[in-house]
Amino acid sequence: MGHEIERREALKCMAWAGTGALYALSGGIARSAILDGAGSGVAPAAGFTFLQLSDSHIGFDKAANPDARATYREAIAKVKALAVKPDFIIHTGDITQLSRDNEFDDADQILRETGIPAFFVPGEHDMVDEGGGKAFLDRHGKGSKGAGWFSFDHQGVHFVGLVNVADLKPGGMGNLGAAQLAWLKADLAGRGASTPIVVFAHIPLWTVYEQWGWGTGDAQAALALLKRFGSVTILNGHIHQIVQKVEGRMTFHTARSTAFPQPAPGTAPSPGPQVVPPGQLRSMLGITDVTVRSGDQRIALIDSTLA
Repeated sequence: MGHEIERREALKCMAWAGTGALYALSGGIARSAILDGAGSGVAPAAGFTFLQLSDSHIGFDKAANPDARATYREAIAKVKALAVKPDFIIHTGDITQLSRDNEFDDADQILRETGIPAFFVPGEHDMVDEGGGKAFLDRHGKGSKGAGWFSFDHQGVHFVGLVNVADLKPGGMGNLGAAQLAWLKADLAGRGASTPIVVFAHIPLWTVYEQWGWGTGDAQAALALLKRFGSVTILNGHIHQIVQKVEGRMTFHTARSTAFPQPAPGTAPSPGPQVVPPGQLRSMLGITDVTVRSGDQRIALIDSTLA
């Protein structure tokens, strides 16, 4: 019974995920609205925008999407067409399918067409090389700690990139580990509670569906460190579909893939690439445009498809 309730709640969260959604957080109160078209990038009165990409799986070529490079190029074309150029891009992992050099090279070449700086955290598919993630770190880990975690500040917002795929637990659950949690505690220690925080990692930092490993086993330890802040936005990928949750002053949001969809929690025997009619594929892939406005602690997320 508990599993069925969990599945229904997850499906309810995804009910608005058809063409795009606007989510705004102000003082812990969430508001969302269905959008009729793709996000075009609305200029903030004062602030900035950034973009989230996820799960591009460059190198994937199975029935669910015979050419993941092509749909990634379409996603990048959509980024280039935004009315407001984002300050930077965040990629929340699974850049590649098999951590191969040519896959990383192709992903980098396609993304460079935007001319926009990018920050990366790895997905589990980015860590299957013989070095256990060395290929990812050689390209995207400069200045990072451990398996690739890091933080930076931008216009008064503190961004934290976490890695929860370096030590997956049985069933596929993500794990942060003691060393990363100790680093996170130290990283947040000097921040005032009014500092807006954006956290991004590959696997969701809340349990979307434990039976499929869609969650992070020790996430509560990280969330406890974040609870004192007035505005926390947590961006993830991994599950290839939009799910959101609001818990106190924390907003959790997962992004679509640019490669292929996965089934909704509990609607299939197992997770994995979902084959849909070719005409439907691009309506299930997309990007997330994020607007931060200074002074009101309001962060808006617009999800748009490739269709």
